[in-house]
Amino acid sequence: MSKKSFTLSKIATLCAVALSTSAFAEQAKDKDIERVSVYGQHHKNYITEQADSASKLGITIKETPQSISVVSRALMDDFSLDDINAVLESTPGVTVEQIETDRTYFKARGFDITNFQVDGLGIPQDGGDVHGTLDTSIYDRIEIVRGANGIMTGAGTPAATVNMVLKKPTYTTQASASASVGSWNKNRLEVDVSGALTDNHAMRAVVTKQRSDSYLDRYATDLTLGYIAYEGQLTDSTKVSVNYIRQSKDADSPLWGALPLFYDDGTATDFDVSTSTAADWSYWNNDNEHIFVELEQSLGTSWFIRARYAHMTNEQDSELFYVYGTPSAETGLGLTGYASEYDYKDQQNLYDLYATGDFSLFGQTHNLVFGVSSADMNYQDSSLYDYTTGNGFPAMPPLEDFEGNAPIPTLEDAYNGSKVEADQKSAYASARFKITEPLAILAGGRYTEWDSEGLSYGNSKVNSSEEFIPYIGAVYDFAENYTVYASYTETFAPQSEQDQTGMALDPITGESKELGIKAQLLDGQLFATFAIFDALQDGIALPDTALSTPDNTVYYAAEGINSDGYELELSGRLTDDLSASFSYSHVDIEAGDDANEGKLVRDYTPEDQVKVALNYQVPVIEGLSFGANYRWQAKTSRVQSNGTIPTVTTQGAYGLLDLVATYQVTERISATFNVNNVTDEKYLHSLYWAQGYYGAPRHYAFSINWQL
Repeated sequence: MSKKSFTLSKIATLCAVALSTSAFAEQAKDKDIERVSVYGQHHKNYITEQADSASKLGITIKETPQSISVVSRALMDDFSLDDINAVLESTPGVTVEQIETDRTYFKARGFDITNFQVDGLGIPQDGGDVHGTLDTSIYDRIEIVRGANGIMTGAGTPAATVNMVLKKPTYTTQASASASVGSWNKNRLEVDVSGALTDNHAMRAVVTKQRSDSYLDRYATDLTLGYIAYEGQLTDSTKVSVNYIRQSKDADSPLWGALPLFYDDGTATDFDVSTSTAADWSYWNNDNEHIFVELEQSLGTSWFIRARYAHMTNEQDSELFYVYGTPSAETGLGLTGYASEYDYKDQQNLYDLYATGDFSLFGQTHNLVFGVSSADMNYQDSSLYDYTTGNGFPAMPPLEDFEGNAPIPTLEDAYNGSKVEADQKSAYASARFKITEPLAILAGGRYTEWDSEGLSYGNSKVNSSEEFIPYIGAVYDFAENYTVYASYTETFAPQSEQDQTGMALDPITGESKELGIKAQLLDGQLFATFAIFDALQDGIALPDTALSTPDNTVYYAAEGINSDGYELELSGRLTDDLSASFSYSHVDIEAGDDANEGKLVRDYTPEDQVKVALNYQVPVIEGLSFGANYRWQAKTSRVQSNGTIPTVTTQGAYGLLDLVATYQVTERISATFNVNNVTDEKYLHSLYWAQGYYGAPRHYAFSINWQL
């Protein structure tokens, strides 16, 4: 198939023909599609079973042959998981690599998570990093599909897909508000109001305001978030929804880079947890504006078509201060500052059109979804420096003595930056065939074309690639409450690095295999999953030092990174008063002889993680409950470059314990007291980069919550 022949109009025509010529819809008119299934209502709703991020087939997590975790609104509220970093820190098998105060990477199964969605719409992040933080007050739940999810996301990695599901309008009037105060002058206010405008139209609005200083010297943030959602029933069979999000987060004295991790004699640094390299004049402001529109048309009782559109704009404005070098073990001198002005803007337009429903064949009911999607993206950024006044690269005092008083630079020199455009078009189809009553087969595929052009800091981003990603899975109910499953899929990720001939390297390819069991225990009150996985990425670009020159770096496709391991997750209601969520994950990472980055990934990725959340309602005191949230990870390390002295930075195994107490004062008012990092553990946030900084020490928050 040529690229010219692949157009959205032709694909849409094929989909329409398939729908009109199929007898499926006619056979399914008298069948009600089960859009949401709940197996075992969990106390406190810590884990929600509703999730459609993996297939769009309207099937339950138990019926899906992949590992899926859902972080509910209740868990986010109880433990003040106010941003996506905190949510994913509590998610099985996920590591949060917070390299700076306002930039974070996320990993699962040894690979970067690059697929982030809102209500199932999203595109891969170019580098996988999230700037600023995503506040969670507007989300009903966060769905995490671990492993590759090629049918739903197109380009990506075998890590995971994170889908943030927005709160929806309700036709019954409801309102809530929460005001909290906490350590380091943290003040937060959330207001959430929803209700019907008429019998067929409803709206919801959420407003969040947060201001806070920090345990880090000089760092402070100011966040404002507004969300408006509308839903309308235009006819008996036609529904429309519109969602608007506007978030701004201004950060004063943020970290750009972090602390040096070793001295010139190879010994590890050990600063106070509050130490920061940020200048007192530095700032990093992030503004996001997102619009989502969805039109749903029902066809009979079990088929419907959805057309969805999203427009996303992200802007950054910053003046930053980086510190580099290796300090003297005796004097602390030897570091140099590095000032820069950085501005960024991206725009994304996302389209998705699909049809889904049931059909009957050979005495069984089956599920089918097929559709097309498109995404056009562009971004541009710029950097300026100070090479003329002497203030752009000042010599630094020992960090123990640095109070942010770096000289103010004149950032007008050496303009550089990026201007990149990219386009992704896909067609996909997936079906769940009920072979027998206990056996179902899921099969599908996605064809994707990816094109990009432009320059980024002198490096070409020209790339054109196309891939077909297959998916196959099987689910077998071998007993009333027990299911085994297996799945296989592939991945691809475009890359623009060029070889010695000037041609862009082929996309990074990969595959993901998974085998598992899911069980409903304790009369359906406890849900358990166990999964074994094996994932691979191959063809990763690495510099070809033999053929590169000082003016031109060329690349070659290196041997890949292989990741295998297992994950165990249990969630639900253990007794009438005790609910729990528990997970244990183990990962082994291997790399080819030339994939040095793969060896590094293995070192800074913890092999083992344990995550536990508990909530206990005290039976003798009505309205009183206690909770605990615990995360533990194994030792990690990073081999550092320090001349001829071998240097290894090590973060020992550590655990973080958060506690919460909630008391229902009246029918509508409750009070919550949180203590985070109860044991005051000192730890490095991440060894993802050659620098790092410490996590927050013990801190507190108190909130008053009201609900109509």
